[in-house]
Amino acid sequence: MTSNEPAAHDAVVLAGGGARRLGGADKPGVRVGGRALLDRVLGACADARTTVVVSDPRPTARPVRWAREDPPGAGPVAALDAGLRHTAADDVLVLSADLPFLAADTVRRLLTALRAGAVEGALLTDADGRDQPLVAAYRTAALRRELAVLTACEGGLTGLPLRRLTAGLDLTRVPDPVASFDCDTWDDIAAARARIREHDHVLDEWISAVKDELGIDLDVDTGALLDLARDAAHGVARPAAPLTTFLVGYAAAQAQGGPEAVAEAARKAAALALRWAEEAQQEKTGQEKTEQEKTEQEKTEQEKAGQRQADKPGGSGPDAG
Repeated sequence: MTSNEPAAHDAVVLAGGGARRLGGADKPGVRVGGRALLDRVLGACADARTTVVVSDPRPTARPVRWAREDPPGAGPVAALDAGLRHTAADDVLVLSADLPFLAADTVRRLLTALRAGAVEGALLTDADGRDQPLVAAYRTAALRRELAVLTACEGGLTGLPLRRLTAGLDLTRVPDPVASFDCDTWDDIAAARARIREHDHVLDEWISAVKDELGIDLDVDTGALLDLARDAAHGVARPAAPLTTFLVGYAAAQAQGGPEAVAEAARKAAALALRWAEEAQQEKTGQEKTEQEKTEQEKTEQEKAGQRQADKPGGSGPDAG
């Protein structure tokens, strides 16, 4: 690792629990915006060197390591201990699996807050100012220290609440009422599903869902692609918009490129669409000019014919009659 590279971190995602307020449903597998809640969280912490999910194994959108507390259902502290046993980085994200609005930017903010000073943890607070210890970044050594203390004092970790663990840590808080929103009830699920369909969120949510579904980890300038689609639709034909953007993606893939290749292909296609539109406009202008000239010529011919008629003997000229 060079001095310009960020320090490595791991992630532990707690995906167990009985989901009693969801009637025992498989909460990590509940879909919001077409994606399982667990996959949404895994997408947010994709930069982690190692991601450990504490749960029974299941299909996920990206590869992870699996761990299980002993006994299963022993609670969040025991689950965290089981997950930490598979990590090695100095810093670790600790996340629950029911955070529909957690994003990579929030994860970076937590890590930045953790590393900005001598604190042992940085956690989010919700809209009411309450600590969210399962949306946090911690010093791994500090967590292991407190887990050892609890084990010695309590004789084990089963059933212990997280506040017993975090009470011994020096923490800083990062307010974020959106990213800290978790889904404990079906009303929470309904609220999350409604929010992502709001106009300001639906496009970003859809793009993220498509990338997850297709296994694409590529950040591109969606604004440029939308501009290209608009130019193709207006300058060529409406069906040209989706076909053109597909061809841009295909060209970038053929070139085995990343965002730069997509941007270059989009630039070329957009320039072509503009040239196409300019030709169409020139053609339209030429046709209009031709029609105007034809009309003027017909008018002139009519005036000449009228003048010839007037000049004939007995015509309707000024001296006729």
